[in-house]
Amino acid sequence: MRLFAAKTKGYLFALVATIAFSNVYIFSKAALNEVSMAQFWFYWFATGLTLNTLLCWINGSFNLLKKRKLQELRNFIILGILEIVTTLSFFFAIKTIPDPSVTSFIGNMYVVFLVTFGILLLKERFTLIESTGVLITIIGVFAVGFKGGRTLREMFIPGAGLVLINTFLAALTSIVAKKTIDRFNPMLVNFNRTLFLFLFAVGFMLLEGKTLSIPATALKNILIGSFLGPFLGILTIYFSYKYIEVSRSSVVQGLKGLFVLIGSFIYFGTLPGKLQMIGGILSVCGVLIMTLSKARLEIRRQNQKS
Repeated sequence: MRLFAAKTKGYLFALVATIAFSNVYIFSKAALNEVSMAQFWFYWFATGLTLNTLLCWINGSFNLLKKRKLQELRNFIILGILEIVTTLSFFFAIKTIPDPSVTSFIGNMYVVFLVTFGILLLKERFTLIESTGVLITIIGVFAVGFKGGRTLREMFIPGAGLVLINTFLAALTSIVAKKTIDRFNPMLVNFNRTLFLFLFAVGFMLLEGKTLSIPATALKNILIGSFLGPFLGILTIYFSYKYIEVSRSSVVQGLKGLFVLIGSFIYFGTLPGKLQMIGGILSVCGVLIMTLSKARLEIRRQNQKS
């Protein structure tokens, strides 16, 4: 009964994270249409860091650091550096690709990379069903990013490569985050993430020589988006990792593209082209096939152990 309750919590956290992240695509795109990347980063992660610092201070999460040796904190540094590169590639892709839903559909390659890391690092094996899911996802992502042309650069839409870099790094970051959460807690790990990203944002602002003056509409979108992303979205996805495996959490996250599609249409009045729409649906189906197959195998293994 306790195990069932824990799993239910994990899936609910994953659902909240998926809805929150879906809105991040919308509000970050709207803000980036008005301000520079450096200005966006500064306000976005200043808000996220403020909220996460208050949460950790109120619930006493900072006290956990006193009980740990310096050697045990190395994952925080690794995770912080990975998050900077991962987040950079994500927001540059958001800025480059006109339709956020297209970015989200290509982002389904995250699960492909996650499964691949499971094979390489955890010695897991592909089943026939999982392999089918991988193939469908890759075909779908190819269709979403395909533009046509003779050379490789002309063949895909601008920004598609950035999303692939982001999904590769995001999968790697998820594995490091899972190990770190097991030793500490989701709130502390999220604080560490926003701290590294904010410090980078300060350096970014100084390097670019940008001012803090931005339009009120951009600030509104940043405040809403940063609450949903660096605070609520990341926090709930980390909590889902606490109760369920990363692969099970990604089952729910696989639906993100559909939420973004709806949000993009409501907020921007845009829809992907016919080929991109078909590819997006294929990529979602592929992700669900992969992750549901993996989750079923894990349930079978647990039943055999018990």
